[in-house]
Amino acid sequence: MTLQQRVSELVRACFAGIWIESHEHTDAVTELVAMCREEQWQLVTWDIERGLRGPNGSPTEHDASDPLAAVRAVSSLADGETPAIVVLQNFHRFMQSAEIVQAMAHAIHDGKQRRGFVVILSPVVQLPVELEKLFVTVEHALPDRQQLLEVAVGIATEDDEMPQDAQLDAVLDAAAGLTRYEAEGAYSLSLVREGRLTPSTIWELKTQAVQKSGLLSLYRGGETFDSLGGLDVLKAFTRRAMSNRRRDGQTVQPRGVMLLSPPGCGKTAFCKALGQEVGRPVLTLDVGSLMGSLVGQSEERTRQALAIVDAMAPCVLMIDEVEKAFAGAAGGGSHDSGVSSRMMGTFLTWLNDHQSEVFVICTANDVKQLPPEFSRAERFDGVFFVDLPNRQQKDSIWTLYVNQYGIGTDDPRPDDKQWTGAEIKSCCRLSALLGAPLAQAALNIVPIAVTSIETVDRLRQWASGRCLSADQPGVYRHDEVSPQRRRRVSTQPSQN
Repeated sequence: MTLQQRVSELVRACFAGIWIESHEHTDAVTELVAMCREEQWQLVTWDIERGLRGPNGSPTEHDASDPLAAVRAVSSLADGETPAIVVLQNFHRFMQSAEIVQAMAHAIHDGKQRRGFVVILSPVVQLPVELEKLFVTVEHALPDRQQLLEVAVGIATEDDEMPQDAQLDAVLDAAAGLTRYEAEGAYSLSLVREGRLTPSTIWELKTQAVQKSGLLSLYRGGETFDSLGGLDVLKAFTRRAMSNRRRDGQTVQPRGVMLLSPPGCGKTAFCKALGQEVGRPVLTLDVGSLMGSLVGQSEERTRQALAIVDAMAPCVLMIDEVEKAFAGAAGGGSHDSGVSSRMMGTFLTWLNDHQSEVFVICTANDVKQLPPEFSRAERFDGVFFVDLPNRQQKDSIWTLYVNQYGIGTDDPRPDDKQWTGAEIKSCCRLSALLGAPLAQAALNIVPIAVTSIETVDRLRQWASGRCLSADQPGVYRHDEVSPQRRRRVSTQPSQN
């Protein structure tokens, strides 16, 4: 349903207070003007610089140079018959005034009887408690693919400027999540730089737009599954799940996967490679950046970030080390007044209910810090355990990084027992940095499986029988007993 249709319904139902959340005021006002012309309703707009203006931008006979006068003008414009709509732009800046709040309440109550309507147009919803029950909120959604295509057709007017088929789909994928104004700018820059619409230029501006929000970061690299050793089952599962397989004429949307493993086993690298493999951007959600100092700000930022993710679909959403991101949720959030729990609740609700083409990947090093409802069925398509690489995987990882850092293939490799992929990469990097053989560079590395043997062993034991294996079909099984545990068992007194 369009903004025009929703506001028209609310006006007909006599909702005298309407708050439109929008970052595109010009487009929102254009839709409202079109609605009023079609319905033959009266409409005026107000902003702090120009005061009250008619639909064509001309001054009105009502003097409303300040915010309080603009609110009072609603009652003078209403005649009790034809709806009179006053659009107040960026009025959230003035809602801290007790006089304006009181005048707004009077205008809405009076407008209910005399068909005068207050429409606040703002990028955020910031209602004082006195007005919460008097306003209904409406979201002015970002443009969908059809609207982005219409903008592209208006910009690329020459035949050779508009791509076709798969290339056009790539352009629209790149523009998804941009406002109409941002899309126009991206298309225009692409025409100036390339002579036609291309995804690369649009992605450049889109990356800047995402970074400006401060809530998400956008990653687009060249890594593919070929640059990642092992994880064959996980690769096959995600590639197949994201192919949008159809059953009985309907497309079944994948939800995502949760990856559990010791640090350094390639979880983050897999997320980045997956995006390139399936042709989707990888969005990284930093939960720490969602935290705000004001009451309710963290929850609002969480909803805002998830709205951006939905708008940028199809995409891959990565939340790295999720157990640290929502650290307070498992304990009830008592240390932060329940903020973590409420943020977790918002995320879980979205994870369960969202219909957008967003494939979510959460990584964790300690699942015990997460509440049990986080990994239940229908939150994710699968919970995988990524173990330390086996011999075959280590050989492929060595080959990858030896070639990447220009190390001679005849350089003997060190003893890599219990090493992760990150430690193999570190050894190759130190060898190139120090100009030393691999065996000498390995003296500077202490594997995580040695420094945190208890944690790794406990994690493997927990995952055994509970998680899917990332390397072998079926459930992960860990039958090996760690040396420390073996010593612990051997020192226990006999029960005989």
